[in-house]
Amino acid sequence: MDNTTTIWIIVAVCAVALGLIVALVAQRRARLRHAQLEQQFGPEYDRAVSELGSRARAEHELAARARRVEHFHLTELSASERARFAAAWSRVQAQFVDDPAVAVRNANLLINDVMRARGYPNEDFEQRVADLSALHPTVVQHYRAAHALSQSSSDGQINTEDLRQAVVHYRFLFADLLAEPNVMSGAVHAHA
Repeated sequence: MDNTTTIWIIVAVCAVALGLIVALVAQRRARLRHAQLEQQFGPEYDRAVSELGSRARAEHELAARARRVEHFHLTELSASERARFAAAWSRVQAQFVDDPAVAVRNANLLINDVMRARGYPNEDFEQRVADLSALHPTVVQHYRAAHALSQSSSDGQINTEDLRQAVVHYRFLFADLLAEPNVMSGAVHAHA
């Protein structure tokens, strides 16, 4: 073997080794990204994979959601704001007895008010869900369920038990947005 052939063999072996190293590093980064997104989004990760049809598309979408929310100027609610919103929630629960459909609509409006007070943009429902999924992934499915029930209520195709379930679903998100899980009592079961 001459020196030129030896050099080409060494270059080829180095190129293959470098390619393997790059592939391993890329694979490790993908696994870390997967684990990070799965941890951040919890059940929302599986939902996105199922909805979008592939892990790569889901991870791209979820990463975009996380980047969008990073630019929000979210704030904690003051004690007086929490008290005001908790009182408004109590009124929604009390209203359920007399007019369940209106109580459900008001629960939705209250959620929107709390989100605005926290600094979330006032967008359409799908965008609010996407935004909430980045920071409240364990309760965002309650928001979807409440919204679906609320839409059925608007169409006049819902019974009182379904309206009660909508209020219960809204309550989970409401409590999480207030960041005080004990703010809410079990009163919705008594009133609803």
